[in-house]
Amino acid sequence: MSSFACQALHKTYGKIWDLAMIDVSIEAIAALTQYYDQPLRCFMFGDFQLVPTVEEFEEILGCLLGGRKPYLFSGFYPSMARIAKVVKISVQELDRVKQNRNGVVGIPRKHLEEKAKALADRGEWASFIDVLALLVFGVVLFPNVDGLVDLAAIDAFLAYHYSKESLVVAILADAYDTFDRRCEKSSARIIYCTPALYVWLVSHLFRHESRPICPLQGHCTCAEKGKANWEQLLASIVGTSVNWFPRWKEGRVGVLSSCQGFSNIPLMGTRGCINYNPILAIRQLDYPMRGASSEESTMPFIAWGFSDPNARIFQRVRKAWSVVQRKDKELRGSNNGIVSGYHKWLKTRMK
Repeated sequence: MSSFACQALHKTYGKIWDLAMIDVSIEAIAALTQYYDQPLRCFMFGDFQLVPTVEEFEEILGCLLGGRKPYLFSGFYPSMARIAKVVKISVQELDRVKQNRNGVVGIPRKHLEEKAKALADRGEWASFIDVLALLVFGVVLFPNVDGLVDLAAIDAFLAYHYSKESLVVAILADAYDTFDRRCEKSSARIIYCTPALYVWLVSHLFRHESRPICPLQGHCTCAEKGKANWEQLLASIVGTSVNWFPRWKEGRVGVLSSCQGFSNIPLMGTRGCINYNPILAIRQLDYPMRGASSEESTMPFIAWGFSDPNARIFQRVRKAWSVVQRKDKELRGSNNGIVSGYHKWLKTRMK
C-alpha cells in the first residue's frame, strides 16, 4: 500500500487500520473471560472490578461521541445497490457472490480481498481504501461468521462512511453481548472486536514510563505484555497494582452516567441490546463514590436479536441516546475518595 493510500486511510477512517494491526494475545482474552460477572456486567477480581466504558473505548477507537451521532442499528440492512455505490462492485456481481450461512447474509471475505488487490494493482486508491476499510469492519470491528463480511458490519461501515457516526456504542455492546452469551452457554464463541478489549486490558494492567498520547501508542510501549502468563497475572492482581487512570485519559471532562429512561447505559450492537453500569466504573474514571449504589443503578438489561417482539425496546434505546446525562468535572476527585460504603456494598454482591 502506497504512503498516499496510508495517509488517506487514516484521514478517512481514523484508527481502524492501526487497531487491525494489534497483535492480540488469545491467552489474555481467554483468561479474562473467566472473570466476567454476568449480572453486574463487569470483570470481577479479588478485591476490585473493571468495567469497559464508553469513555475508554472512545479513546481506543478514536471515535469520540462529542458532536457525533452514535451508530445505532436502524433495523433494516442496506440494499445491494447502496453497497455497490461505495465498493464499486456491480449490483449484479454482489447478488451473485453474496452468501447466506445459517441465516447470516453477507459478502465473502475472499471476494472483497480479491477486489481490493485488483484496485491496488490499477492504482485506484480511493476505491481500494473503501474496500479495505469494509474488510476491517467485517473482520476486526464487527466479526460474525468466518470468511463472511455480513450485512450488519456493512451497515455500520456505511453509517461511518457517509455520516461519520461513532462506532463506540455498537462495539462495546457486542463485547458485553459476547460475554453474556458465553455465560449462558460456555461453548459460545468469543466474537467481538478483540483488539479493542485487549488494548483496554493492557492499559489497566501495565504502567508506562512516559505519557502515551493515545491507548494504541501506550499498548505498543508495553514490552511486558507479550511475556505475561495471563492466567497467573489475572489471578494474582490486586486493586492497588491496577493502573486505574492511564495517562491518556488525562484532560477528559465529564463521564456518562445514564441515558434518558435508563438508570445506567443502554448499548445497541449488531446482535441486540445490553447495558453496562457506570456506577461500577467510578474508580477507573477517577470520580469519587458517595455512598453505596442502588439496586436500580445496576439493574441488568438485555434484548437479543432484532425480532419484532423487541421493536419497542430498540426504539426506547435509540430515543435514550438523544438525551444523555454526564457527571460534571467538579465531581472529579482522587481514587482515595471512594467511600467505605461502596466497598461494603461490593462485598455483599461478590458473595
